[in-house]
Amino acid sequence: MRFLPSIITALTLISCSNTTAEQYEATALTSYSWQVKYANNLTSQPQPRIEIFANTSVVNRNGLKPLGAVVGPDDRGLWWPTLPPRPGVDEVEQRKRPQEEAGKPELVKDVKYKLTYGVGNTQQTLPTNYDVYRQVVKTYAQKTPLELTLGINDDSVEKAEPVSK
Repeated sequence: MRFLPSIITALTLISCSNTTAEQYEATALTSYSWQVKYANNLTSQPQPRIEIFANTSVVNRNGLKPLGAVVGPDDRGLWWPTLPPRPGVDEVEQRKRPQEEAGKPELVKDVKYKLTYGVGNTQQTLPTNYDVYRQVVKTYAQKTPLELTLGINDDSVEKAEPVSK
């Protein structure tokens, strides 16, 4: 049983914490990217090399329509940028190495969520998820304080709940 104290110490070090934020802003970076997979054999090679071609992005803030957004809001309340130009066959072939074959260009959609919040005189920006983003969208205009649940080592925001006044 002498391992028990070290297990408890390890659990304490990786525990989550809570904080209340009265000032906060959520962002969702929406982006489109064209990518092409390259490999000596695209059907059997498990880890093909991926080349990113053109991409476009737009930052959504607190659910408001951002400048440059052309599509949206979608079924998750997000706005999207214009599509980047699809790479042509010449561009795709230029990046091909000897013995490689190139896949077809694929359009990839991506969203990265972040929450910036203030506690006292400090400001913190951490990655978060869709649920936290949506909670901020719903409470931002009323400036309702939020109880934030931070992730392991306080390196992300896992949950946000309105604090009743």
